[in-house]
Amino acid sequence: MISPTLILEAIAPVFVVIGIGFALRKGRVLSDAADANLMRLIVTVLYPALMLRFVLGNPALTTPGNVLIPPLVGCGTVVLGYAVAWFLAPLFGMRVGTGRRTFSFTNGIYNYGYIPIPIVLALFPGPETVGVLLVHNLGVELAFWSLGILIVTGSFSRESWRRILNPPVIALVVALTVNGLGYGEAVPAFATRTIEFLAACAIPLGLLLAGATLADLANDRGLLTRPRVPLAACFTRLMLLPVLFLLLARLVPESMEELRRVMAVQAAMPAGLFPLVVARHFGGDTRVAVQVILFTTLCSILTIPVWIRVGLWWLGID
Repeated sequence: MISPTLILEAIAPVFVVIGIGFALRKGRVLSDAADANLMRLIVTVLYPALMLRFVLGNPALTTPGNVLIPPLVGCGTVVLGYAVAWFLAPLFGMRVGTGRRTFSFTNGIYNYGYIPIPIVLALFPGPETVGVLLVHNLGVELAFWSLGILIVTGSFSRESWRRILNPPVIALVVALTVNGLGYGEAVPAFATRTIEFLAACAIPLGLLLAGATLADLANDRGLLTRPRVPLAACFTRLMLLPVLFLLLARLVPESMEELRRVMAVQAAMPAGLFPLVVARHFGGDTRVAVQVILFTTLCSILTIPVWIRVGLWWLGID
C-alpha cells in the first residue's frame, strides 16, 4: 500500500531541488542569462531523451488503449481546466481586458512535466506508468497550443500548430512508431545507455530552472495588488479541479491502471510554469499569470500529498 509517508518522500526531493534553484537564482549563481540556453538544451535534447527512455520497449504501451486513450484524457482535462477557469474568472473580478483570458490560460493547464514525472517514478517504479504519463502529455500539448493560444490571444494562427511538433513530441511519435513496428527491444545497448544518461539530466535541470523562474516571479512587488486573483487560482486549481479530475478518473476502466495512476497524480498538480512565457509572448496580463503560477505552486507543497493520497484511495490504487 502507498502510505502517506511514501507520498511525502516522493514529493520532498522535487520541491527541495526547486528550492535549490530558487536559492541559486537569489544568490546569483544561476544567472537569467543562461535560461534561454538551458531551456533550449532541455527541450531539444534532454526531454526527447526522456521520452525515448521511458517509451521505447515499454510493455504498457504495446496495447492500443494505452496509446490512444491517454492523449484524449490529457487533452480533455486541460479543456476542462480552461472552461472552469474561464467561467469562474468573473466571480473574482476578472473579465476580458482585465485578466480573464490570461487567468483561464495559465490556471487551466496543470504542471504536466517536471513535477509529476519524478513523483510518478517514485510512487510507481518502472517504465510503465511514466510511459503512459508521457503519452498522456501529448494530448496536453495539443490542447495547450490550440485552444490555449485561442484563449490567451482571442485568435489562432498556423504558428501554433507548428509548435505542437516540437522535439519531445517528435521523439514520442518516433518511439511509439518503433514500438508499433516491434523493434522497441532491438535498440543497441550503447544507444540505450546514452539515452539513459541524457534522460537522467532532464528532470533535475528542469526543476532547477523552475526554481530559478519562481525566484524571478517572486521579485514582483505588486503580487498582492489584486488578492482575489491568487485566491481564485488556488480555489480553482487546487480545490475544485482536483475533485472534477478524480470524478472523471473513476470512469477510466480498472484495467487501465497506469492511466488511473497518472490521473491521480495530475489531479494534484499546480499550474504549469511555461504558460507564463507564452502569455507574455502573446501580450497576456503578465501579473495575473505570475500570481496564478507562483501562488498555486507554493500552496501545492501542502495540497499535493493530500490530493494524491485522496486520489489513490478514491481509485482503489495500492
